[in-house]
Amino acid sequence: MRLSGDLDIEVLRKSLNEIIRRHEVLRTTFVMGDDKAVQIIAPELDLNIEVVDLHSLPEEVRELEVHRHLTEEAQKPFDLAHGPLVRASLLSLGLTRSSGITEYVMLFTLHHIVSDGWSTAVLIREFITLYEAFSKDKTSPLPELPIQYADYAVWQRKWLQGERLEQQLN
Repeated sequence: MRLSGDLDIEVLRKSLNEIIRRHEVLRTTFVMGDDKAVQIIAPELDLNIEVVDLHSLPEEVRELEVHRHLTEEAQKPFDLAHGPLVRASLLSLGLTRSSGITEYVMLFTLHHIVSDGWSTAVLIREFITLYEAFSKDKTSPLPELPIQYADYAVWQRKWLQGERLEQQLN
């Protein structure tokens, strides 16, 4: 996610950690038990954000470094049994000549076992809402979640049986 302007890294960290608190799946690891994966939900997870300062590089080199970091991050493995299955880093690009505004690239990397394309839009909306609230010293305006992904998975497993399962398999 590209961010522009004044950025409070502590508010950013608080926003990401609130998202992780809200969504159990982001605190989940998976271990093998009785020949099948078992999910373990941690009661809490305080995610550290690695900050990488690229502002001293020439502007034309910064984008190359951003892409290098993106590629490196995407190729870094996760440990499903020990987690966490989420990582965050912030690339500080400094002022750009064209806009004169400080630019950042935030990398929020999630293992595909805990997130999908649809979830990404939800996480971005929640991040924006939380960052805006926390930057004004307000509490989270987001309501507690009535169900978690594990609840949905149980429902889906019960629903997806018999003829429905056969249709999906076909």
